[in-house]
Amino acid sequence: MSLLDLMGGLTGADIRFIIAGGVAGTVHGSRRVTDDLDILYDTEPENQRALAELLAAWHAYPRDVPAGLPFMMDAQTLRTTEILTLTTDKGMLDIFVRMQGVGTYAEALPEATVIALGSSEVRALNLDQLIAAKLAANRLKDREHLIELKALRELSQGS
Repeated sequence: MSLLDLMGGLTGADIRFIIAGGVAGTVHGSRRVTDDLDILYDTEPENQRALAELLAAWHAYPRDVPAGLPFMMDAQTLRTTEILTLTTDKGMLDIFVRMQGVGTYAEALPEATVIALGSSEVRALNLDQLIAAKLAANRLKDREHLIELKALRELSQGS
């Protein structure tokens, strides 16, 4: 179980998504360690159905919910939930319909960074998008991460 397993499984199932959160920071050179994958996904019905099927196959279950409570991972669950924080057979996965400071998949896609993942390409929030998301979330851990992300942005701009 690893973040690469999660990303590889998503790309292997042709899920359209953008990497966000700590992994997106790592893409841009951040040293911060994360143990989950945050994604902003395309809510087009076929993509949503495929994502729901993949998550069901991975036995996705909400984190912070006592084990054993009834939960059905299907397209209806995705259609009615803006954010899901999940444990899966592949690792921890947080999925977003809309991310504060960034918007939806369709809104974020044009500016997202393209990165190679094996023989596939995936997209990650660019540094400006990631900084906007961290500013909007305004959690202590995000405010701490902002210092590094802003420094990385300055370095990438040659300042």
